[in-house]
Amino acid sequence: MGEIDLSVDLGRGLRLRSPVMVASGTFAYGFDAPAVDRTGLGAVVTKGTTLRPRHGNPPVRIAETPSGMLNAIGLQNPGVDHVVQAFAPVWARWDLPVIVNVAGDAVEDYVAIARRLDGVPGIAGLELNISCPNVEAGLQFGVDARLAGRLTQAVRQATSLPLMVKLTPNVTDLVAIARAIADAGADSLSAINTLVGMKIDVRHRRPVLENQVGGLSGPAIRPLAVRAVWEVASAVSIPVVGVGGIMTTEDALEFLLAGASAVQVGTANYVRPQAAREIRDGIATHLTEHGWSSLAALPLRAPAHV
Repeated sequence: MGEIDLSVDLGRGLRLRSPVMVASGTFAYGFDAPAVDRTGLGAVVTKGTTLRPRHGNPPVRIAETPSGMLNAIGLQNPGVDHVVQAFAPVWARWDLPVIVNVAGDAVEDYVAIARRLDGVPGIAGLELNISCPNVEAGLQFGVDARLAGRLTQAVRQATSLPLMVKLTPNVTDLVAIARAIADAGADSLSAINTLVGMKIDVRHRRPVLENQVGGLSGPAIRPLAVRAVWEVASAVSIPVVGVGGIMTTEDALEFLLAGASAVQVGTANYVRPQAAREIRDGIATHLTEHGWSSLAALPLRAPAHV
């Protein structure tokens, strides 16, 4: 058998050579892991980028939990202008798509960032983080289908870049929100973002994180993420990227069999910087062992229970 075709089409010209990306917040802007072999990656998704620089939350900002971790970084980043001026020219020389994760406090923030990034060499697409507070409404965009659709539509009109929207699991009806986003013009969805969690220091009788709560990631959330992908992938016609607790090849295959077109590896990067490459190679081996020549041949949906 010849070389395995692991390429993935995420729409609007965003084609990846591998289905394995690194998730936002775990690989910074792609420069912090010089020993990592980027040739095995499908794409780098950057940490959340805002309109203006943010210092983030004070420490403690990270705490280990059973089978996972909590983080409350607070979107520390240098702002979109710095990303365009300092980072994008370097990305333009890479043989690897870089997708910029975008965050904001209002629709206007997202639109302004999208316009600033549109057409910039080195930027292959956007991933909208819709789990940030909406200052005007006091809500998160991601927990309301109408707001999520409105935001997606506004950004879609502001940029020609491929547009992925990251779903928050902290909702009661994820499918309704996913459909609203797809109908508003998103090219793909990533599922899921972290769950809201908390850890208490019993000895000192106070929250461990200075922010009190943080985002829970790691293997502890994987079953919830797989279920989310299973439900969303069967409800929308655009690609779904699975995210949440992927540590091994088998973990990634779970998401692919649940209906994901690709996956993002997050927390595992802190433990094994080469995890994404190892998982990519493991998927190729799995396909070879089953006699499949491409990722497209992998059954993406298990038989439904009768």
